[in-house]
Amino acid sequence: MRGGVTAQRCPRQHTEPKSASAMDSASLEPSLYTVKAVFILDNDGNRLLSKYYDPELYPSMKEQRNFEKNIFNKTHKADNEIAFLEGMTIVYKSSIDLFLYVVGSCQENELMLMSVLNCLFDCLSQILRKNVERRCFLENMEGAFLIVDEIIDGGVILESDAQQVLQKVNYRVDESSLSEQSVAQVLQSAKEQIKWSILK
Repeated sequence: MRGGVTAQRCPRQHTEPKSASAMDSASLEPSLYTVKAVFILDNDGNRLLSKYYDPELYPSMKEQRNFEKNIFNKTHKADNEIAFLEGMTIVYKSSIDLFLYVVGSCQENELMLMSVLNCLFDCLSQILRKNVERRCFLENMEGAFLIVDEIIDGGVILESDAQQVLQKVNYRVDESSLSEQSVAQVLQSAKEQIKWSILK
């Protein structure tokens, strides 16, 4: 699991802070903001879904696309699950013609990032009826965005149990097909929540 493409890996910092000013260093403080980005690409490296949670990490669309292309070029033929690129830890998984990526800082725990990736893949597999490929994914984009939002909020990992995520987005885990009614219920619920948050 430690194999992976290695380029510009930054060393982990395990030193004790020696002064009060060293304790203020943001790079040494633990943070809930563990995920920098999540994106899904097709087998040509084109973006299908992406969410960047760190506004300082590739703020422009052009920088994001260059970053995604660079990662895709380094990983799409590799059999590994982890890459270290441009000072980031990237965990990834492919299925037919989709590539799923979760990006964290170079000091981030790979197992945490992998749990997010596995949860995302398992949820997608469930709503796409075990057919995790581009065409089915594009037909169920709303569900994919809901799943990502239930797993990660602003870079904070909220849930890594696929069954819990699927229950929260109101998909029927025990059924083999996604009903139109459950998607409509989720969208209606989201509209109600937005309406009540505006009225407060």
